[in-house]
Amino acid sequence: MNEILKYFPDLSSEQIEQFSALGELYKEWNEKINVISRKDIEDLYIKHVLHSLAIAKVMEFKSGSKVLDVGTGGGFPGIPLAILFPDVEFHLVDSIAKKILVVNEVTSALGLKNVKAETQRVEKLKSKYDFVISRAVTQMPKFVNWIKNKFEKENKNPLPNGILYLKGGDLSEELSEFPTVIIHPIPKYFSEDFFETKKVVYLAAKQL
Repeated sequence: MNEILKYFPDLSSEQIEQFSALGELYKEWNEKINVISRKDIEDLYIKHVLHSLAIAKVMEFKSGSKVLDVGTGGGFPGIPLAILFPDVEFHLVDSIAKKILVVNEVTSALGLKNVKAETQRVEKLKSKYDFVISRAVTQMPKFVNWIKNKFEKENKNPLPNGILYLKGGDLSEELSEFPTVIIHPIPKYFSEDFFETKKVVYLAAKQL
């Protein structure tokens, strides 16, 4: 929790309570259904929670925004962002049912009212969103193919509607066909060694 408060000092008491509860909830559920690697569960707050919140350093979602989290796994980056932005609607999807079971149980235990989670392939979704977020589920060209028709036309946030994607390593080849992409190195925001090569990649929907 200290890492969260270090970078997000203005949390409400309810948000502090919710973030504090994540550690035990994920330990408990991970023993039943493995959604986080065993070696990572001890570093949950840096490697999963804080990593997810890097998106919030790039984009502060306005109230009423709709955000789709594709391939959410155990609920990242969606759940930490849903705690941080209680007035934003988050739709978390994954094709693996047992992962969505964990997401629903964690969401329920936290009392989050702004999260809908379902077992679904993103290509089958009919809804439109302001932003699509994800954490390295596939290469960007393939990801863009999945979600390029999923955006609302009207912009209500500081950045035009688009993709906010957590990726690591050398992305030059993967992003070569997207000349308008903007890369935000996470070490600009967080000082922990884990984030050394991590980035938030932003691609506006109108450029897809």
